[in-house]
Amino acid sequence: MLHLAQYNIARARAPLGDPLLADFVAAIAHVNEAAEATPGFVWRLKDDNGASSSYVHAYEDERMLVNLTVWESVEALRAYTYAMPHVDIFRRRAEWFEPPAGPSLVLWRVDTGHIPTLDEADARLRHLAEHGPSDHAFTFKTATQSCKAD
Repeated sequence: MLHLAQYNIARARAPLGDPLLADFVAAIAHVNEAAEATPGFVWRLKDDNGASSSYVHAYEDERMLVNLTVWESVEALRAYTYAMPHVDIFRRRAEWFEPPAGPSLVLWRVDTGHIPTLDEADARLRHLAEHGPSDHAFTFKTATQSCKAD
């Protein structure tokens, strides 16, 4: 059986401690709790203290925030993404994050039990940017063509 890995990146308009991001930072724990309570959720990246992956520095640019999760299916991830409270935060993303220069989200299949690394996730995102959607790296929009196992 296969699961679905999801990785997204966003460059914050300011450091996480800046008042500009106060509403975003205040919502992080609630949004992550909602993810973990969603049917089909498997795993999410956390920092060394168990906090949000928003505090993981995966890139030299500390304003580049990451989110890496594993789900049972595209449908489970989609149900979470477009439901409250996540969708409210998603709708406000332009307030807190700069427009992306390229793809900012990538999906790919992983074996059940596999926990993807940040290096693996970054490689999938770069593959999507360089080659477009395929079975190796795809998006929500192309998931139906790429995810025949769902």
